[in-house]
Amino acid sequence: MITLEINGSETDTVRLFHLDLPPEAVDRFCNQAGTGEWPLQYALGASKLRPAFVEVVAIRDLGSMPLSQYLAEAHGATGPEFRAAQGDIDALEGHVVILPAQAFDHTSQTLTVAAPLYHVGTYGETKAHGAGPKLRSDSAKGSLRGGAAAPGPGSSRMLRLLVAAVAAAILIVIAYALL
Repeated sequence: MITLEINGSETDTVRLFHLDLPPEAVDRFCNQAGTGEWPLQYALGASKLRPAFVEVVAIRDLGSMPLSQYLAEAHGATGPEFRAAQGDIDALEGHVVILPAQAFDHTSQTLTVAAPLYHVGTYGETKAHGAGPKLRSDSAKGSLRGGAAAPGPGSSRMLRLLVAAVAAAILIVIAYALL
């Protein structure tokens, strides 16, 4: 059994677990039952776990793509720990569970990971790029000076007269129908 501390404010971390189960048992273990039972959450010892962020991968489904490449491309896994572990990651067989930081619903908690889960590693994710430089073109600045804005489509006087005429015609037809 291993203990992992989850910081509720982390946003750039992905955790990888090997799942030591036969293929026919993986679905029942990893999906929350209608009764609320969820063996995966119990094996993690997690108080909070969001199903939408739990990813279970059958390594054979990746075909010729190594698992480390999948983690790098799909989850932005990076950093010296990840690079050092790539050989071990690519040697895994069967199924793995991938949990990004969002899976823990921003809740600080202590995981007590038990079989059939085995913690392979915790890796940093590529951080999102910050906002780009401010736009400096004239069209990006907009125009706030000078009088009222031009009337928008559908605000012309002719259109209002046409709508009033159609409404009057409808009222006349209804009046004749009631006679």
